[in-house]
Amino acid sequence: MLQLLPGIHRFKTEIHESNEEFFQHLAKGQNPETMFITCSDSRVVPNLITQTDPGELFVLRNAGNIVPAHGSVIGGEEAAIEYAVLALGIKNIVVCGHSQCGAVRGILNPEKVENMPGVAKWLEHSAKTREIVKANYSNMNDECQYNIAIQENVLVQMENIKTHPAISRLLWKREVHLFGWVYEMETGEVFIYDQIDETFQPIAYNDGEFHMVDYRSMPR
Repeated sequence: MLQLLPGIHRFKTEIHESNEEFFQHLAKGQNPETMFITCSDSRVVPNLITQTDPGELFVLRNAGNIVPAHGSVIGGEEAAIEYAVLALGIKNIVVCGHSQCGAVRGILNPEKVENMPGVAKWLEHSAKTREIVKANYSNMNDECQYNIAIQENVLVQMENIKTHPAISRLLWKREVHLFGWVYEMETGEVFIYDQIDETFQPIAYNDGEFHMVDYRSMPR
């Protein structure tokens, strides 16, 4: 814990004081356009990956970037999504998985987390990921199944988000846009789900512009 204190001091004296006007503006309220749902993994830092400032992302983190389907549990995920779209007027929701995700290994192999009953119970909200991988990719080796599961887990959470009343209508009216990402920490690459090709593709950069695919509905 003591190693955190010098950082707090440097933030206050070197960063906060030299950007006082910016932080005074932040103190008046938040107006982010994007909700970023990702894993609690300490190696995944949303503002670092997206190079955004404080106040630009409304972040929701948990083990495995999981969003339980509506009605399956009353928890912080549903409350955060509801607040994001109804109170903050969020326009974009990103579900971002990542490589080397321990939660996904636990989803695929529940026996690995059986000594952590709370974790095991939480990961069962994404049991559908395990079912999809076993049903469609059982002919692949374990590592291939794992990498596919990271992607499938993102898609499962996106389907779950669509079940929440606060957002389903907004998605259909295209007042909110939903995206699936996978961050590869080894390379720094971010792959975005393309619903036409039904694959995760690197961010496209054409004619001086970046392009992303808006996810609205995808048959599963």
